[in-house]
Amino acid sequence: MTNPNRQSSVPTHVAIIMDGNGRWAQQRGLPRTAGHRRGADAARVAMRAAVGHGVRYLTLYGFSSENWNRPADEIEDLMGLLRFYLRSEIAELHKEGIRLRVIGDRSRLASDIVSLIGDAERLTAGNDTLTLIVALSYGSRAEIANAARQLAEDASAGRIRPYEIGEAALASRLFTAGIPDPDLLIRTSGEQRISNFLLWQAAYAEFVFLDTLWPDFSEDDFVRAIKEYHGRDRRYGATGA
Repeated sequence: MTNPNRQSSVPTHVAIIMDGNGRWAQQRGLPRTAGHRRGADAARVAMRAAVGHGVRYLTLYGFSSENWNRPADEIEDLMGLLRFYLRSEIAELHKEGIRLRVIGDRSRLASDIVSLIGDAERLTAGNDTLTLIVALSYGSRAEIANAARQLAEDASAGRIRPYEIGEAALASRLFTAGIPDPDLLIRTSGEQRISNFLLWQAAYAEFVFLDTLWPDFSEDDFVRAIKEYHGRDRRYGATGA
């Protein structure tokens, strides 16, 4: 008998930890930059797959707060790629009706990148085919701490009473305010951890871990993850069969 709690619809929000660029390049004797470039191609595949399968929100973990500890030349290459795609791809995203939102600590990004992000967000703000959320200079623990700090400041200033502080109040101060929590979180490359990504938001997400290295990610991988998601019983802590 089919469990009535079984999820049969397409997930509204899919989040992806795009892992494996470096290993993909290493296996081929190529510089890590080559893996990152192929990884950007895979991000396009994921966007097309999300649109094609009716997903409304897609979050991609592009650059974590911990990634700032990587070698300076690799960071420089990554920022160069980011500049390139912000300049060359946004018009196409806009044409396809995709809205861009960037979450993370922008204070560590170069001023020209921050300006490019702002321009892209404003241009695409009215689009509704897909909301693409890119996590840049993002760390979930810092995000939660920052939200808690805002609540403390609001309480100290009398704008909110301590007893009014609850989950909704904290969630409204996260970078993802107004975005539904992810239903499905995918990580590629065979690693099985979430690496400080959407810790609050993914509380009830279904996790699917794929062995595929991110540059090789295909629509078939996307469909396989959704099929696995469909087979899960999402009980949100309630008793199930």
